[in-house]
Amino acid sequence: MKHDKDEKFESWLAGELLLASLLGAATALFLTNPSLRSAYVAPQGRLVLDTTVVLAGTIVAILFGVRFAVEARRLDLLLAAGFSVTAAGTLLFAIMPLVSGGQLAPAEAWSALGSRILGAALIAVAPFVRSRSRVRRRGIWLTFGLLASALVGMWLLLQPVRDMLPSLQSGGERPIMLTVALAALAFLALATLLGFGVRFRIHGEDMDSWLALAATFTVFAELHNELNPVFSSDVVSQGDFLRLLGYGVLLVGVWRAIRSAESGRAVAEERARVASEIHDGLAQYLFALSTHASMLESGASLESVLPKLKEAAAAAQQEARFAVLALSSASGNAPFDAALRRYVEFLTADGALEVDVEVDEGIQLAPDEQIEVFRIVQEGLGNIRKHAGARHAEVWIGERGGRRVVSVTDDGIGFGGEHDGAGQGLKNMRRRAESISGGFSLTARPGRGTALEVVLRA
Repeated sequence: MKHDKDEKFESWLAGELLLASLLGAATALFLTNPSLRSAYVAPQGRLVLDTTVVLAGTIVAILFGVRFAVEARRLDLLLAAGFSVTAAGTLLFAIMPLVSGGQLAPAEAWSALGSRILGAALIAVAPFVRSRSRVRRRGIWLTFGLLASALVGMWLLLQPVRDMLPSLQSGGERPIMLTVALAALAFLALATLLGFGVRFRIHGEDMDSWLALAATFTVFAELHNELNPVFSSDVVSQGDFLRLLGYGVLLVGVWRAIRSAESGRAVAEERARVASEIHDGLAQYLFALSTHASMLESGASLESVLPKLKEAAAAAQQEARFAVLALSSASGNAPFDAALRRYVEFLTADGALEVDVEVDEGIQLAPDEQIEVFRIVQEGLGNIRKHAGARHAEVWIGERGGRRVVSVTDDGIGFGGEHDGAGQGLKNMRRRAESISGGFSLTARPGRGTALEVVLRA
């Protein structure tokens, strides 16, 4: 496991160094050739870019807020707070004044820049925080309440001196305060890169690698903005595009994190199903073997116990085969129809029952559906052998009227009500169908056989 983590980190580090080298070479070219430091006067383009940043930042903040609610890690709370304050500041101070038809006043421009610095600081601190919070929901509301207060307070503090603030619009001399602010953003992005790089080295979490990768783009975006003499709500520069790329990388990381969480939940559910399979089937026969062995130890006669012991051993062996077939089908190690046909071969080896199996080639079953459908068919055919007195049965799995259907029919004696011997089996099949959101029905008439049908979820 440690070797795999090291290889994963080395691969990521190689890619990170390559990306940093390419961006560094582009920055050096940008620095040595002033003619390349072009900016584009595009107010609508700037508005679209800022809106995209707000949407991306909001999505990322929601993800980390959800992770904090589940895992209570302060790291996730800081990340959610950092991206939230950046998105909210951009929306309130950079987008809303322009959408309402006005101009971006110095107070709003500096407030937007201040919210970016505050958000970047929270994100940069996050990888160095390892503790967990004891309060989750209250912690979220308290943190976001403080951040909202900070944004409002920042704007209010700037109002009395708004006429004294230097303008950030194009055409004027760039103030020294802006140079310091952009340098602070570059430094915070570098701290974020190093912090999440180290975390990825230690913990191997994919999201850390994506955060570090996004921070790499942000570092060079701020360097470009530092070199570019224009910082305006009407202008778009190369640094802005790099910053947007950083958010794009973050969204890819978020998507992968969501997929990973779904995969982890599916693995947990599959483990629970495996445990249920062992408990419901094989464990019962092993318990019977243990009971018979204990009877022998207690002095019971070998002649009376041995037949039961052999019967339980044979049943356990058969159940183990069936469980392996079912689980190998659900895990993708064997095609579902092949596993089902193999089971039918075991079941009909003695010639007491003939079973025809038909599975449509185009039918698609999810892993959880495969194992439950396998067990429903197994239970249904087992009931037919024990109680129906049938000579022939049919298993059909296909599509009818746009819906996926599992059908098991026989030519046995049928029954008018719930048969005593088959009652528990019917309950098991109904429970399994419900576990995969399927509809279960059973049609049985005396002397005319039975028809079991499961309609699977859409």
